[in-house]
Parts: sequence; structure tokens; C-alpha cells
Amino acid sequence: MSVEILINANAHEARAAVVESGVLQEVFLERASRRGLISNIYKGRVSRVLPGMQAAFIEIGLERTAFLHASDIFDPRHVDMGIEPPRTEEIRSLLTEGDDILVQVVKDPLGTKGARLTTFITLPSRHLVYMPQGRGVGVSARIEYETERDRLRAAVQGLLEPEGNAGFIVRTAAEDAPVEALRADMAYLRKLWEVIRQRGLRTAPGRLVHADLPLHLRILRDMLRPEVDRVLIDQAAAHREMLDFAETFMPDALPRIELYAQRRPVFELHHVEEEIQKALERKVPLKSGGHLVIDQTEAMTTIDVNTGAFVGHRNLEETIFRTNLEAAVAIARQMRLRNLGGIIIIDFIDMQEAEHRRQVLQALERALEFDHVKTSISSVSPLGLVEMTRKRTRESLEHVLCQACPTCEGRGFVKTAETVCYEVFREVLRQSRQFECQQLMVLAHQDVIERLLDEESAGLGELELALGKPIRLQTEALYAVDQYDVVLM
Repeated sequence: MSVEILINANAHEARAAVVESGVLQEVFLERASRRGLISNIYKGRVSRVLPGMQAAFIEIGLERTAFLHASDIFDPRHVDMGIEPPRTEEIRSLLTEGDDILVQVVKDPLGTKGARLTTFITLPSRHLVYMPQGRGVGVSARIEYETERDRLRAAVQGLLEPEGNAGFIVRTAAEDAPVEALRADMAYLRKLWEVIRQRGLRTAPGRLVHADLPLHLRILRDMLRPEVDRVLIDQAAAHREMLDFAETFMPDALPRIELYAQRRPVFELHHVEEEIQKALERKVPLKSGGHLVIDQTEAMTTIDVNTGAFVGHRNLEETIFRTNLEAAVAIARQMRLRNLGGIIIIDFIDMQEAEHRRQVLQALERALEFDHVKTSISSVSPLGLVEMTRKRTRESLEHVLCQACPTCEGRGFVKTAETVCYEVFREVLRQSRQFECQQLMVLAHQDVIERLLDEESAGLGELELALGKPIRLQTEALYAVDQYDVVLM
């Protein structure tokens, strides 16, 4: 399987696309006006402590106060218990209002919710993640061979400082890495933490202490695995930064980082631009003729599978089974591409045979193995719905690129012209009974006015006779279908 990473960067926006075997799998986007906050470290001040929620709100200089749960607060008394000790203390024994505290963002602000914070600081490098308040050495579960896991764990443990209270996690990218590379990463991370700690002491509350790398460098750090054939970037300045970064932390990757200088835009390769547009649509066609319907709500995302035009060749059960198998792979890709998170409910087409249900679930699980974001399939409900979660740390592609329709306000529907006509009749009656006037004027969308003059003309005439007053109609080009005004004259 060939893997390419395409990066389109300019002064206002940076975009990265992960393409596997010519098919777009993942998109990352960062805008200068609204950079992501994940991994940023702030000097915060406790504004409110809520014992009932076992949480506190922290002022870190953003539009909304950030949220810190008691389980995410480091307590020096538990330093020997690892990075995430069991929490039994009351929140008030850990924090009081007005306290200054060093915090790290683990989840961007989503919708109306503020950022999610932790005091368990983590600092990533190419091969390692440094945990200043942690203990011991962990190894990424994605490193499969036990001998390599044991080698890496022993190497890092051998480099730990005897009196140090910090811990390390060995990242997937460290597979086959020499001990010297691990030593260099550890020295860099320790020095970085000391700089951050000293800066945190001097920084005023509500200010940024340390920002994570820009997108093009994060992609190198987090996504440039051995299976990636090349990285193409179309901006010379960012290309130089990537080469400098690679020379310091991953010199073996230098030959794979290329400047894209052709006339054709880099995102035109593999139809990436076109695929991003498709990822904003509600309906996803399947090659067989079936399709998915994906709906995002505030509470969850629902995915419905339909056979559509696929009629199969044998019988109905076989047709349904084949459609569901194809849909399972497509759903895993769409979750990565659209960055869907939180609760996800998948409504596969009902299958009668238990073996078919088992195979479809296995196909979904296999497809999700390629997803670097943590996913968990909790169960299949009695109604046959697959219930799962996908860790949500940043906004979905739709929420980043789009906004709710100002007409329907995100509901996806508006009142019909017929419904609005009857509302107009009721409003005319209400106003004419309350206030004296010589005549009335109705201002509305063209579709509503045309219906009043056509299908509803008899009702409008009867209303005029009942009131004994003329009703004038006027089209307002800027009104939506469900907007209208009744003016007394």
C-alpha cells in the first residue's frame, strides 16, 4: 500500500491530506485566525470550583472558560502511582478559587463547550512522549513484536535519571529506532520541560506558556511513519522548516520530503479537492449502487446504510450482506475523513443470518484498525444498531468548513409555502382584531406571495370579505420562505 501526505500551505491556512493507494483517507486543517489549541500549555487561574460536578472552570484567556475535572488534576501525593492515579479526594481539597495552575489543553472548544484541560502535562517528540508528573515507561500498543517492545522499554529505562520522577511513553514511530535517537529525544524533552516550567513561573495567569508546533511540522512528527512514501508541500518557506526539523529529529526522512513546484495545485492530485467537497455531503454513494446517509447532531452521529440501486444477483439476504460489507469499509473511511467523533450509531440493513452479522462487524473492526484515533464498538443493540464511540478532540470537517444554514438554523428543513400562507391568515386575523386600520399589507417570500395569489386566492378573498378591509401583497426578495410580516396601514 502506497501512502502519500500532501500539504497545501499559505499565510492564511494550512491543509494536509493523507492519501493511501490513491484514495483520500484523512484531512487536517489549520487556519491562522483559529489555530487548534490541543497540547498548548497555559498559565490558568481557577475561576469557579463546582463540588457537585467534581470539576473547576479555569480562566486561560479564551472566549469561554475551560473545564478541568478532578480526575485530570495531578496530586504530588500520588506521584508513585503513575500518571493517572485513582481519584477519591474532593475537588476543594485540590483547588480553591483564585489558584494559579499550569494546564494543558486535551480537547479543543467544541460548539458551546469550552476547552478540556489536564494538569498531567505531556510533551511529544518524534519517538517519545515525556510525562513530567508520570513514572515508568510505556510502549505504544501499535508496536506488535514483543521483542521490539522489550528492547525499547529496556533502552528507555536504561536512560532514565536515577532520581527523576518523570515517565516516558515510547511512540509507534520509535520502532527500530537506535538507542542514540532515543537518548537525543529524552535530552530535548527534558530541556523543553525545564524551559516551560521556568516560563510558567514568570507568565501572568490567562496567558499562553507554550504552543504546539504548526500543522506542517506536527504532520512530520506524528504522521511520517515508515510506510509513508513521500511528503509533498507546495510552500518553499514551510518546506525549509520541515527539512530543518527533519534534519534535527529524523534525518532518515529527509529524502521523502519534497517541494511541490508544478503548476497544477497539489490538492488536485488524486482528486483531493473533489473528495473534500464530497465529504461535506450527506449522502455517500457506494460502488455497488447502495449508499450511506450521514447525519451529525449535537448528541451523536447517525449513519444509515441503504441498498439503493443495488439489486444483487442471488437473493435478498445475499444482496443485503454484500451491501453491508462494502458499507463497513466505507464507514471507517468516512469517520477518518470527516473526523467524526463522540457517539456514532450505525444502522446496517437488517440481516437474518447471525453469521452475516458477525462478518459485517468483523469487517468494520478490521477497517477501523487503520484509524489512529481511538475507537470502541460497545455493542449491537436489540434493534440491530451498531453502537460505537470515536475519541473526539477537534471539530469535525463539516463544523470547521461550514456553518449552520441561517434559514433553517441547522435543522435541515424549513416550513412549506402552504404552511406559511395559513400562518399569514391567522396573523392577519389576530392583528385586525387588536388594532384599527384601513388596510393590511403582507410582506413575504415570492413563493408565498405566488401561492396566496394562486392556490390560496379563494381563502384570501374570503378573509378580505370577513374583515371588510383590503389585503395587499408585496414580495420581499431578502426574506426566507418562512419569514413574513403583516403591516397595518
